[in-house]
Amino acid sequence: MKMLWRKSVVTVLALVFGAAVDVGAESTLKVGDPAPKLQTGKWIQGEPVTGFEKGKAYVVEFWATWCGPCRESIPHLNETYTKYKDKGLVVIGQDCWEQDDALVAPFVKKMGDKMTYRVALDDKKSEEKGAMATTWMAAAQQNGIPTAFVVNTHGKIAWIGHPMTLEEKVLDEVLADKYDTEKAAKTYAEEKKKEWQLNEAQEEVQKAMKAKDWDVATTKVDDMEKLLPENQREGLNGVRLEILFAKNDYPAAYEMAQKMSDSHKDNPFLQNQLAWKIATDPKIRKRNLDLAGTFADRGIEATQGKNADVLDTKARILFLQGKADEAIKVQEQAVAASTGEGKETLEKTLQSYKSGKVPAAE
Repeated sequence: MKMLWRKSVVTVLALVFGAAVDVGAESTLKVGDPAPKLQTGKWIQGEPVTGFEKGKAYVVEFWATWCGPCRESIPHLNETYTKYKDKGLVVIGQDCWEQDDALVAPFVKKMGDKMTYRVALDDKKSEEKGAMATTWMAAAQQNGIPTAFVVNTHGKIAWIGHPMTLEEKVLDEVLADKYDTEKAAKTYAEEKKKEWQLNEAQEEVQKAMKAKDWDVATTKVDDMEKLLPENQREGLNGVRLEILFAKNDYPAAYEMAQKMSDSHKDNPFLQNQLAWKIATDPKIRKRNLDLAGTFADRGIEATQGKNADVLDTKARILFLQGKADEAIKVQEQAVAASTGEGKETLEKTLQSYKSGKVPAAE
């Protein structure tokens, strides 16, 4: 949905910043701990689960209808459920931080065979934020969704993380009662310690950027990179891109943007964000609209021309390039591809193009 994609610009480009934990806070729920009791609200789908049975393993995944990354991970989680449901794995899609609980049942119904596991609302009768969100997510200092908890056959937390990173090896060993939860607990504690170090380094980067001390900010980002495993370091390129644009080093900034785009040609989310930023960020004085158009085209190709967001971005770029007729055609495609929230905004944008005006960027 348009609003969700656009609101994520900062977190996509800053990446590790969005995953940081609050300094001073301490996790009270960790890998190796007994799983908290289930305090769900209404069960939307599947047989209710009231407790963890010995001999069965569980994946409790926290998600919400408004969460774009959640929608991407749901089919993957469903594949996991389908593969392991006859081997003793129970999957619970635990809705949390929902803005309107009434949206959940229609969402699950629309997902159909892509979301066949159990789904439950959170219990908000005694806790405004939700009992499960409090005793699981907040207790574990997990500030983003989707987040999955694996509960082993003895009722202990064996794994915590993004469901897309949950390896089948973990489930195989958990179900066979061969998973070394004590070792996993030590590894998790080490990772949390490093996460805190990253959080402190992040604050130093933000402080330097606020002071417009770009050299210091760049140095601090390099320090952050040393704390990350090699396969995660690429994410800091988004922070470097922000710094380069902020210091008006456009040749280096566009070289970085090109590098990011080339490395993830099939990622429409990233392509769209890069294109939208170049086309709309008011702080950018020299816009490379041709490059932005290339990124948008990659996003359109990756979504087979069926995503309203990337089509809307492409239309804006075309209009800014003085290609009004083409922009109108593409914006009409964006409107046709849109459903529900955001369609009215896209239609207003279309009318603006027809009247010869470019609407303000959201």
